[in-house]
Amino acid sequence: MKHLRYWIWWVGVLGCTLGSVGLQAQRPEPLQRKDSASWSMILLPDPQSYTKFDYNHPIFELMLQWIVKNQERLNLKLVLCTGDLVEQNQRTTPHGVNGNLASDAQWKFISEAFAILDSKIPYILCTGNHDHGFERAENRYSQLNSFFPINRNTGYAQLLRGTLANAEGIPTLENAWYEYVDPQGVRYLIFSLEFNPRPEVVAEAREVVARPEYRDHRVIYLTHSYMKSDGTRFEQETYYKVKQVTCGAQLWTQLIFPSPNSSMVLCGHVVDAMTHRGQVGFRSDKNEAGRMVQQMMFNAQAEGGGWHGNGGDGWLRLLEFHPDGKRVSVQTFSPLFGASPTTQKEALRTASYDAFDFILE
Repeated sequence: MKHLRYWIWWVGVLGCTLGSVGLQAQRPEPLQRKDSASWSMILLPDPQSYTKFDYNHPIFELMLQWIVKNQERLNLKLVLCTGDLVEQNQRTTPHGVNGNLASDAQWKFISEAFAILDSKIPYILCTGNHDHGFERAENRYSQLNSFFPINRNTGYAQLLRGTLANAEGIPTLENAWYEYVDPQGVRYLIFSLEFNPRPEVVAEAREVVARPEYRDHRVIYLTHSYMKSDGTRFEQETYYKVKQVTCGAQLWTQLIFPSPNSSMVLCGHVVDAMTHRGQVGFRSDKNEAGRMVQQMMFNAQAEGGGWHGNGGDGWLRLLEFHPDGKRVSVQTFSPLFGASPTTQKEALRTASYDAFDFILE
């Protein structure tokens, strides 16, 4: 009788397990690569609204844990973040309304969050207006180097090839370039630029991308502020006190357009409207050499309740680089919505501005 009860119990467990497996088979992961031979990159939008409220921290951590969990399945090779890592760079007391953490606590959180990726997948950051000055680029000082030093034990050290001096004359990751060779042997130079970079930074960056060793690379520029949701580039940004700036339109004419190996620009920063559409933008233009440069703005910080909401509903972007070396597929996905069967149907955006392909030359 004892053995009979055991087998009845075991059959019951097996039946539940098979039923669970069957349910999982019917409910596949909503985000899939379109080609099993592709490699992928994740683009993270401005994290500042996750960072400034301690109760939003788990959502951003979930996003990074999801990246690690799906690294092999999606063949993820890189993670890029569009800046505004914190809401206030150097506020010693919490704002109270626009965040409940002092700046050091915000920087500590974002540093520890990205540690989830350390030694697992390389990530590249840039600084936004909120990562400089007191609250929003009153000056060029940033705490980035204190929490993300050049010698941090992380995957970006494998790709880092050089840095430029910040406004204090210290070489930091505020302006840095990285080299990545994809599985097909295509070489990429990824240049991370500070918020509205200083003219001397733009000049030095142009010299770097023109070096003989990088002439055959595809150059990707990662910077915080560059263009709006309608695709127009910023001519000026008078809201910030920081001096000697190069806004998007000038960055195009002085660096991106004249550099023959310019291939792509990735940025964030903008919330033109509290909608999906108001936080994304895309345009394509030929550079001086006739090469098409793809320019993408992606943000989500006002999703999930606006400026004081949950931080962005967990949205991120997958850029899938196909094995032909040219086609890139963009998908916009939320691990937060994807985590539950109840909301999984909302986890993928399907509008033309959220799911599309483009060609890299």
